[in-house]
Amino acid sequence: MKIGIPKELKAFENRVAVTPAGVHELVVCGHEVYVQAGAGTGSGFSDADYTNTGAKILSTIEETYAVADMIVKVKEPIQQEYSLIRENQIIFTYFHFASSMELTEAMIKSKAICIAYETVQLPDRSLPLLVPMSEVAGRMAIQEGARFLEKPHLGKGVLLGGVPGVKPAHVVVIGGGIVGAQSARIAAGMGARVTILDKSLPRLRYLNDIMPANITTRYSDTHTVIELCKDADLIVGAVLIAGDKAPQVVTREMLKYMQPGTVMVDVAIDQGGCFETSRPTTHLDPVFVIDDVVHYCVANIPGAVPMTSTLALTNATLPYALSLANKGWEAACRDHKDLRSGLNIVKGDIVFKAVANTFGMEYKEYQF
Repeated sequence: MKIGIPKELKAFENRVAVTPAGVHELVVCGHEVYVQAGAGTGSGFSDADYTNTGAKILSTIEETYAVADMIVKVKEPIQQEYSLIRENQIIFTYFHFASSMELTEAMIKSKAICIAYETVQLPDRSLPLLVPMSEVAGRMAIQEGARFLEKPHLGKGVLLGGVPGVKPAHVVVIGGGIVGAQSARIAAGMGARVTILDKSLPRLRYLNDIMPANITTRYSDTHTVIELCKDADLIVGAVLIAGDKAPQVVTREMLKYMQPGTVMVDVAIDQGGCFETSRPTTHLDPVFVIDDVVHYCVANIPGAVPMTSTLALTNATLPYALSLANKGWEAACRDHKDLRSGLNIVKGDIVFKAVANTFGMEYKEYQF
């Protein structure tokens, strides 16, 4: 199979979908790999690193799409890429369709095979291709939240860990999954008082058992969220429904309970955001203020640390990319139920129910 690895076009996205080591694995299996010039630079990989492991370098993104049977990316295609995608071409990437009707309609029109990292699901319902980036995003949510709590960045001027004689900041984490657990652990390690909320009692029991003593677990309901908003210095939104639009757990009305300079980090922004007032931002212009509350809603948080993120992502995605290349998408998805759950749009049909439901479009179960 001919595999194309384009340079990411999303603003300040420095990750690359496949490392030189990953290219080597694909080439050893008999595949041709085409890498757009400069695709790996932001992650610390030169074009020579790729040619040394068997890749062919192409000058433009147009050439890369034109030659490839399968495109392997990090982030969803943006408007400049829509016209480059061909019928029956495999696009393997993070799509987050539920957050964009424009993208969904464009991929339907393309009649491509759209396989989304974020909905590949194991029998235990874990999301193996989302986990590594969720780990990065959860840790960075605290790193960025702490920065924007500083007064020059419009925050309260609060140090997360406090100092002797001064109480530490209160961090509220909404969602106890991978992102939430990582956020809570990092915040606790920095000395903050942490409250983590979730609707699953088994998950809360588990977190209560494994987390440090300065983390408190609470059941998530509207009354509790309002109560905690009043005292919070930093709020992390870490709510996820696989492949579906994120529920809005903090409303515009709740902002009035927060103190000026409170910081909210919406890690769910890729799926539409879990704060009513959220809108996507970029690493160049990461925050905005509504009702004196600072909102950080960067849609590709891990893109800021590409040397870490690219390695973590490739470790997870490469076995699936190899399966798709070795068997073809249909056989690979038929043989592997986890990969089959990654199918979102196939030849113009929405085959992932949550995406169809989000936009009120027709759902069609794919028959192998």
